[in-house]
Amino acid sequence: MAGAVDLSALKSRAEAAANSAAQPPSGGGDGAAGQAHPAIIEVTEADFQAEVVERSMQVPVVVDLWATWCEPCKQLSPALEKLAREGNGAWVLAKIDVDANPRIAQLFQVQSVPMVIAVAGGQPVDGFAGAQPEPQLREWVSSLLNALRDQLPGIRAAEEGASEVEPEEEPEDPRFTAAEEALEQGDFAAAEAAYQRILDSEPNNEQAKAALVQVRFMARAEQADPSAIERADAAPDDLDAQIAAADAEVAFGKVDEGFTRLTQAVKRTSGDDRNRVRTHLVEMFEIFPEGDERVAKARRNLASALF
Repeated sequence: MAGAVDLSALKSRAEAAANSAAQPPSGGGDGAAGQAHPAIIEVTEADFQAEVVERSMQVPVVVDLWATWCEPCKQLSPALEKLAREGNGAWVLAKIDVDANPRIAQLFQVQSVPMVIAVAGGQPVDGFAGAQPEPQLREWVSSLLNALRDQLPGIRAAEEGASEVEPEEEPEDPRFTAAEEALEQGDFAAAEAAYQRILDSEPNNEQAKAALVQVRFMARAEQADPSAIERADAAPDDLDAQIAAADAEVAFGKVDEGFTRLTQAVKRTSGDDRNRVRTHLVEMFEIFPEGDERVAKARRNLASALF
């Protein structure tokens, strides 16, 4: 992994972090209670040594570094969890909230989230930053297991145990296959169109709804320009700059800031310009799941700005 942190002294540093952490070991605490699957664990500074370093001597541990305010994290984490459940213990997903565990974030030199790092034998061996589509994640995990299978005994043991009782595979839906292939090729427009066609015929298809939200967010995130925020702050009357900055803020997890920027632009404009900003803001709401509190708040603010 390019720019990977050197974990040659990871064991001693992790133990020091555990000893000095204010929170007690999670053992039977809230983290364990919320654990949905043996291969999906919540990790803190207190149990990092046991859950990540020592566990990685048997199977790869994929560390998912996330934060509650991070929108891409909300797309990436469920996909990783799905793959971890399918892995039957051949690898483990360790979820770490960087805000609650700053020492771990510092250890991995985290500059942005989501950030994913694979640890094997106590060392980082691969990783990436940012949200990735499920097909790409699946390929990455497969490559990781293939590279480490002869080095970590737990991988082969888990795979052999799973092969004794192989579940019957569900037939693939060619409509979803086409959409996933478009995603794999980076063609967000084609993927969005494919999922929309599914919803046109099956309005209640939850899988297609979730996938469509993800694709729309990824398309916006790919086009986001961090420098657009600074340019917009310097030119509050430049409508194009305000819209571009709002897209960048939402893509980089500053959702409230992006919504507020567009709401203020609605207040300052009228006629066609106001309709343009309002339409863009409403379309942005669709990126988020139904019931998102930030969207509800922004809708109220938008109503106040219009009347």
